[in-house]
Amino acid sequence: MKMLRAIIRSERDTKVIQALEDIGILALTKIPVTGRGRQGGVDAGMLRYAEVAKVMLMLVVEDRQVDSAVTAIAHAAYTGFPGDGRIFVSDIEKAVRLRTGEIDEGGASEGDSP
Repeated sequence: MKMLRAIIRSERDTKVIQALEDIGILALTKIPVTGRGRQGGVDAGMLRYAEVAKVMLMLVVEDRQVDSAVTAIAHAAYTGFPGDGRIFVSDIEKAVRLRTGEIDEGGASEGDSP
């Protein structure tokens, strides 16, 4: 099991979520975040914004779904301009379902949200 954290432009979140649904990934967590990348912020005319509003999507997927999920996110989030975002992939050691107490070593049940 892997956790994907995708930090994307907030205006692309609906498109990314739809792309994930299209490949069968329904569960995720969406969090509004602010931050900046290598460019150190955004220039808007005479003004420079040090931090920019983004969205972070967190989802847990089976190992076999990682490549298709990353591809779906990358294609749907892409604008070609600086600030499109990043995708981070991490291992999941254990997941606990709070309602039932079920423990899944090495991951969660397919499609579970973090």
